[in-house]
Amino acid sequence: MKTIGLLGGMSWESTQSYYRALNEGVKAALGGLHSAKIAMVSVDFAEIETLQHQGRWEETGAMLSRAAQQVERAGADFLVIATNTMHKVAPQIEAAIDIPLLHIADATAQRLAADGLRRVGLLGTRFTMEQPFYRERLVERFGIEVLVPDESQRETVHRVIYEELCQGRIEPASQAEYLGVIDGLHERGAEAVILGCTEIALLVQQDDTAVPLYDTAALHAARAVECALEA
Repeated sequence: MKTIGLLGGMSWESTQSYYRALNEGVKAALGGLHSAKIAMVSVDFAEIETLQHQGRWEETGAMLSRAAQQVERAGADFLVIATNTMHKVAPQIEAAIDIPLLHIADATAQRLAADGLRRVGLLGTRFTMEQPFYRERLVERFGIEVLVPDESQRETVHRVIYEELCQGRIEPASQAEYLGVIDGLHERGAEAVILGCTEIALLVQQDDTAVPLYDTAALHAARAVECALEA
């Protein structure tokens, strides 16, 4: 079994979901007392969040590159960044390490493509919804059209992530707002909706809506388990 490198803490609320999913995935595949081999470095999200909202992406990339190097030195065979937004600096991190990076957008798009989906909605931070690093990867590499909510809805989705979900708060009113946004994307032609922030699955799950949801954290973790168990 390969050792999964996990770069977490963005936020720790979703990183614990990754840790559970990785171990449950290995146990499901191998049975018994098997668990995942994981080398993890968890950063202080307050530092990252400040730099994000100041637009200081080069500095966040340098910070995460140093953390990724720690993961590599700990014996990881490949790297998983346990967040969607910080894949904005994935090229900078990849350049700083000698192990492969398992990209969250690729893991998600591969499942979408396998399911025959070609037009999807995307929820996430404003950075993920509005900047090209995520959406264009799905379009250019996989031919998947991406719809995002309108500006006021994007602001709501972003606010709930940082002010509630990243702080462990699950509010029924926010869940209702998210479900309304999901329905709106579906009405505009989205065949499914990507939960493109690793905390969103803490708030809305498939049982809450008839619209197919693709949980990026779960898909990313599942692909990491596959990679860890490949010969």
